[in-house]
Amino acid sequence: MPHRIVSRQKWDKMDTDICDVGGSKKMTLKQLRYMMAVAQYKSINEAAKKLFISQPSLSNAIKELEAEIGLELFTRTAKGITLTAEGTEFLKYAQQVIEQAELLEQRYLDKKPAKQLCSISTQHYAFAVTAFVNMIKRSAADEYKFTLRETRTHEIIQDVKNLQSEIGILYLDSFNRKALQKILLENHIEFHPLFEASPHVFVSVKHPLAGNETVTLKELEDYPYLSFEQGEYNSFYFSEEILSTVFHRKSILVSDRATLFNLVIGLNGYTISTGVLNADLNGTDIVSVPLAVDERMVIGWIANKKARLSVQGEAYIEELQAVIRSYKLQ
Repeated sequence: MPHRIVSRQKWDKMDTDICDVGGSKKMTLKQLRYMMAVAQYKSINEAAKKLFISQPSLSNAIKELEAEIGLELFTRTAKGITLTAEGTEFLKYAQQVIEQAELLEQRYLDKKPAKQLCSISTQHYAFAVTAFVNMIKRSAADEYKFTLRETRTHEIIQDVKNLQSEIGILYLDSFNRKALQKILLENHIEFHPLFEASPHVFVSVKHPLAGNETVTLKELEDYPYLSFEQGEYNSFYFSEEILSTVFHRKSILVSDRATLFNLVIGLNGYTISTGVLNADLNGTDIVSVPLAVDERMVIGWIANKKARLSVQGEAYIEELQAVIRSYKLQ
């Protein structure tokens, strides 16, 4: 069945009618846009000019919004207007609502959006960055707002659960699969496999074991083991590295990929990952060596079952698949 066409007039009316659903007062998209403009320009007068409405009308709209939600969003002084702590938190949610509304307009009103939107949360994978770069280059958008977060496993799941990110990228293996799948199921999140790989270690090209066809955990004992810290959610199940329960005499936790690779080079350290490296992003100072263990990891993307991917989200998945096909995976 074809989509029913909704006119611009009907859409605008929906924005005003939402106030009186069920006989109770509710906020509107227009109010949220007004609030965001005031937060951006830090001035009622300046925001009113940009919105092409009168200053009293905008001021009243903000006061009405504050009264409806029972919070003071702005602090007004002789020097101007600034967000309160509650207003700062409210703004984050308002931005998400407006971005989702723009996606709705794009899909159902055939309206070219002011900017293309896409947000990705991922574990620290070079191929995820490469696909993101390719997606942006192919978007041909005049204006866009894309987000790429390399972050912790728990935060990836939370981002997708709360629709802060359309897509998350993480891995499952024989150890974490049951625990993570339970969490994903409870949060209405679906896992989509991308590829399966055997564990590799990333080491410096000058590392004594760099030329080996394979390496064992025993051979790595004397070298520093590098892994990504997971904050308060430091359960082995949330570890970004496979074989997370293995004991290491020398262990260093880091929070970003650049620091990890600098320590791999500077300390002759190593980390365990998929084996997928990108010389354009990571340079030629790091090499990948297969780790001699009987384990496999499945890297995939997750999405909220309650939401449909945007055009750019679908484009990102296509770029991910293309990048992965270009690698020779073991």
